[in-house]
Amino acid sequence: MSWAGRRWGRRQRAVLWAVLLAAWEAAWGQLRYSVPEELPKGSFVGDVAKDLGLQLPELRDGGVRIVSEGQTQYFAVHGKTGHLVTAERIDREQLCERVQQCVLRCELIVEGEMKVYGIQVVITDINDNVPSFKESEFEETISEMTAPGSRFPLAEAHDPDSGRNSLQSYELSGDEHFSLAVQAGPGGDQRPELVLAKALDREEAAFHELVLRAMDGGDPARTGTARIRVTVLDANDNAPVFSQAEYTVRVPEDVPVGSVLVTVTASDADEGLNGEIKYSLKKDTNRAIFHLNYESGAITLLQSLDFEKGSSYELEVQARDGGGLFDTAKIAITVTDINDNAPVISVRSSLSEISEDAPSGTVVALLHVYDQDSGANGEVRCLLEGGLPFRLEKSFDNYYRVVTARELDREQVSEYNVTVRAADGGSPSLQSSAVLTLRVLDVNDNAPVFAEERYSARVWENNAAGALVLTVRATDADWGQNARVRYRLAEGRVRGAALSSYVSVQAETGALYALRSLDYEEVRELRLWVRAEDGGAPALSSNVSVVLVIVDENDNAPQVLYPPLSRAAGSGGAWSGVELAPRWSEPGALVAKVVAVDADAGQNAWLSYELAKATEPGLFRVGLHSGEVRTARSPLARDAARQSLVVLVKDHGRPALSATATLSVLLAESVAELLAELGSAAEAAAPGEPAGSLTRWLVLAVAAVSCLFLAFLLLLLALRLRRWRRQHLLPAQSGALRGVPVSHFVGIDGVRAFLQSYSHDVSLTADSRKSQLRFSAASCCDTLPARPLPDEPAPLLGDEDPAAALPADPAAPSVSCSGHVFSDTRASS
Repeated sequence: MSWAGRRWGRRQRAVLWAVLLAAWEAAWGQLRYSVPEELPKGSFVGDVAKDLGLQLPELRDGGVRIVSEGQTQYFAVHGKTGHLVTAERIDREQLCERVQQCVLRCELIVEGEMKVYGIQVVITDINDNVPSFKESEFEETISEMTAPGSRFPLAEAHDPDSGRNSLQSYELSGDEHFSLAVQAGPGGDQRPELVLAKALDREEAAFHELVLRAMDGGDPARTGTARIRVTVLDANDNAPVFSQAEYTVRVPEDVPVGSVLVTVTASDADEGLNGEIKYSLKKDTNRAIFHLNYESGAITLLQSLDFEKGSSYELEVQARDGGGLFDTAKIAITVTDINDNAPVISVRSSLSEISEDAPSGTVVALLHVYDQDSGANGEVRCLLEGGLPFRLEKSFDNYYRVVTARELDREQVSEYNVTVRAADGGSPSLQSSAVLTLRVLDVNDNAPVFAEERYSARVWENNAAGALVLTVRATDADWGQNARVRYRLAEGRVRGAALSSYVSVQAETGALYALRSLDYEEVRELRLWVRAEDGGAPALSSNVSVVLVIVDENDNAPQVLYPPLSRAAGSGGAWSGVELAPRWSEPGALVAKVVAVDADAGQNAWLSYELAKATEPGLFRVGLHSGEVRTARSPLARDAARQSLVVLVKDHGRPALSATATLSVLLAESVAELLAELGSAAEAAAPGEPAGSLTRWLVLAVAAVSCLFLAFLLLLLALRLRRWRRQHLLPAQSGALRGVPVSHFVGIDGVRAFLQSYSHDVSLTADSRKSQLRFSAASCCDTLPARPLPDEPAPLLGDEDPAAALPADPAAPSVSCSGHVFSDTRASS
């Protein structure tokens, strides 16, 4: 196999191992790629989308970004392909001057998932630098007495490349008196030395010209040259000698600029010019930091030290006398760290808003915490301040995640200021903090709540349609659309009609309006439900009970039930009923009773009666609350037979409403007088009717009374015969009924007469064979008394003595009754 084939095979195996290594590290959240330096901007580094399983739409939407330490971002993610590409030209020698393996670290953050992935990119070296000497020409002075084999250090070449591309070898040409020897330094560096191969003779040659070449191992190799001029001096017996072959110095990084770090000393036994010693630094790499006084050997600090940039320095000092002899010594300066760097908290990714129903453990922010100090000074502890519902979790390397510790409630706290504090382990400890502002988004998790458990209002009847009744109010603890409350009525019916025809509620304000004029006599109260519903999805609602009590107004006048309104009154008649009263009535005798009702309630329905107008003002009086018309005094002969009374019925409303009832009272001594007065009343009631018609009605009335009287006589005769038979069958134990006076009761159509009030006692035996009926003449009042015939003073039902009519059995139950007899008739015309 050719050399080119073997080289291609090695490259293939290297690529395969790199792919396998990248896949293994991706599984553990890290990616590792390798690219050469000096690639142009936009060069391919690796396919992070494929290696991490990311979706391209997520990349296009800007949900993935690359962050790294420092001000320069060397890598970026291509939004269309998902490739990791270079964002700047990378110079390995500039970034990793003293590091053998140059690794750039960055993090890929997935915003939507709040995940972080570490990426390491190894920058491989290319042979882009030529080995070079600090000076292209330098001089060496050697005494002619120097023995062959003596060695003289030469200036070293510098190649910033690494590996095989770095400095590999030296070559010397130009003179047979000298040869080249290369020594390995403690750090693996090559140190060229000039070896005297043949004794010098100043008289033969005072100067020798040499060429030193430095070569790297690149392909193709690069070479740097320097010219050496060797001057042969006269004999110098003693060379300078340092007091120490190596000086070790430890200084803190905060040592002030200008401080003397160490002073080197060398001595020379010679005198004169050969004994004068001058000091110099062989390497110029640290000349910007340290200064060597060539006479005193004091090394001072030119600029501030920083442990984080350089923890150790190595200097090589040469002491040379006037005769050209010299000695070298090493100085190792170790910089010790002090706690001069506070931890740095970088917010890589964070949420500004979070829903209140986010589950516990939701990632809120990704933080990167770094302290440039080392040891205990660089150990960082992170914590969250306050009793907030968040906790801190270690994520990856120096990354932390801020996650929710429990569910949030926007109604309690709508915004959080989460303070993350980091402190290092130094003494004293340095701290830093970062504040995350997080607004809690609302979800519809609260139903509207009414201000009161139930509402009630009093509404006067006869209200205007559209009048405001009351306003219900509900609040929702949510925010925005979820807190927007709308009101509506629940379905219902009132007296068969829809509730919505009585009242309505304004959807936005909760104002309840009456749609119609309410009537207390129809509806005493309205019971309804109002529902408050928010604007969330799905909407939440709550109900409240509303009771509207209808308050009565005095809008109904009293209605007279008795006396009824006659047909004549509708056509302009002056009276609506006729009442009868005997002329011998005593004061307080009941004549009539006015009955009225009021459809209102409460005080509006309380009625009072008063006599508004009368033919004889002092003859009658009316009960204030009962409406009973009674005689105020006994009628006199001069009083007119026909008395007209106007009774005013009034309620107690404000203003009071009233109605009137007209009564006509006939005063009469006998039935004939009564009939005459009735006839005249009929003529007055209907003056246009023919006299024959009135006479006909009167004849019919008299005939009816006569028939009743005849039937009464027959009934008395039958009772007499029955009594006579009982006396013959049971002569010893038979009881007798006392006779009662016959009352005169006359009923004429159109006339309601109250003629007699009576009281009687009835005693019945257990077997109903013995009985007693006793009338008390003293109980009759305000009536026309019965007048027995002059020639018949005896009772109608028997001649027994009243004492003999007492029941034989004293244990037999007895019943006492008292009552009034009324006659209710109405005129037909």
